[in-house]
Amino acid sequence: MATVLITGTNRGIGLEFVKQYLKRGNKVLATCRDPQQANELSMLASTDSSLQLFSLDISEESSMGELAEQLSDQAIDIFINNAGVYGPRNASFGNVNVEDWEPVMRVNAIAPFLLTQRIIGSLRRGRDKKLVYITSKMGSIDDNQGGGSYIYRSSKTALNSIVRSLSVDLAGDGFSVAVMHPGWVLTDMGGPNALIDTITSVSGLIGVIDGLSLDKSGQFFNYDGNTIAW
Repeated sequence: MATVLITGTNRGIGLEFVKQYLKRGNKVLATCRDPQQANELSMLASTDSSLQLFSLDISEESSMGELAEQLSDQAIDIFINNAGVYGPRNASFGNVNVEDWEPVMRVNAIAPFLLTQRIIGSLRRGRDKKLVYITSKMGSIDDNQGGGSYIYRSSKTALNSIVRSLSVDLAGDGFSVAVMHPGWVLTDMGGPNALIDTITSVSGLIGVIDGLSLDKSGQFFNYDGNTIAW
């Protein structure tokens, strides 16, 4: 079975990815900032040897470098960049500043690219060669009819553009690359009014990942497999 690297696994969608890939019999490499404080994740690791935990602060390049060294002998088949932040909820016109904007851009757009560069050796040794980046429909320029949310929207739009370029640049190495929208999910980020739970979201996303291939690379997918306009 595949070896799957997942970031941002201490809760929500990331944790559900871990659970579902483990149930399918895969080897899972899970990262979060402090695995010792991620109680449910730690409990899973204590009972399932197919799960390995790694510390990763996606906002720190040194932390990315340490992870890349730890994974240097691994062959990673599927990489799921799930880690992300929303930033200030009141990022409407007149309320946006550089101090709030920069860390969100770093975590949501810059870090996924830098981490991919760091671990590309392990990814090239993988069999499936699938790179998946969790984005949001809020990053779609075409879909933006509501305005506002400048910080989060722009960070996900930037991520989408970066991943589209990755799909072009890595095609020659056999990589299938995509951004995926998980839906409006009942998580800390999604809030209590969200429409679907993590189980529904992640099971759908895994189905899309299963079907991801070179001819579908570079696309923007919804969790149900439909494509989303850029």
